[in-house]
Amino acid sequence: MSIQSLSRGGVPRPSANIPSHLKFSRCIGHFTARDPLARDVACLLDFEDAVSSWNCRSLQFQRGFDTYSPDFVAERSHDVLVIDAVGQRRPPQWISEAATREGFTYRTMSRGDIDPIRLKNCKDLLQCSGGEVSLGDRVRLLSVLDQQSSLTLAESLTVFQETKPIRGLANMAIARFIEIDLDTALIGPETVVRRYRG
Repeated sequence: MSIQSLSRGGVPRPSANIPSHLKFSRCIGHFTARDPLARDVACLLDFEDAVSSWNCRSLQFQRGFDTYSPDFVAERSHDVLVIDAVGQRRPPQWISEAATREGFTYRTMSRGDIDPIRLKNCKDLLQCSGGEVSLGDRVRLLSVLDQQSSLTLAESLTVFQETKPIRGLANMAIARFIEIDLDTALIGPETVVRRYRG
């Protein structure tokens, strides 16, 4: 099932939505977020290995006269995950049952579910990304990683000759050519960089 075909009657009006200057690579369609927590969940979705693509508020569920659109719909290899970011605004109690009944997996995420180190690293990479990585730089870095198995981030940056190094590294991480440890500590010179293995 593709999330591109899931829209049921359009997306709710964006009057209360929070814009984002971040460029998400796996978001299908226009990015909208109800609040900063939802925006943070979106940052994590772009780096979630199991998620191939995601979109915002593309599903509408109805119960009686009530209509509700969850924050995100994420496509994974084995299912489609419907996600609500739960802060001060709480989704209706019936939404989990409604989503499950239609064949989706439903999940809520609160601020306590988010690792602040991972979130900061994901945001930093998204902020540094943009543009294209030259073919030469991409091949050079992947070749060195094939020979060395891993490099520090500082070593990786020296490989780039045609692309701005930190931008090139961020783009390759987002495109899943390489993987960077996002969970142990904030990204720094000693952060380990490896070829992406899935």
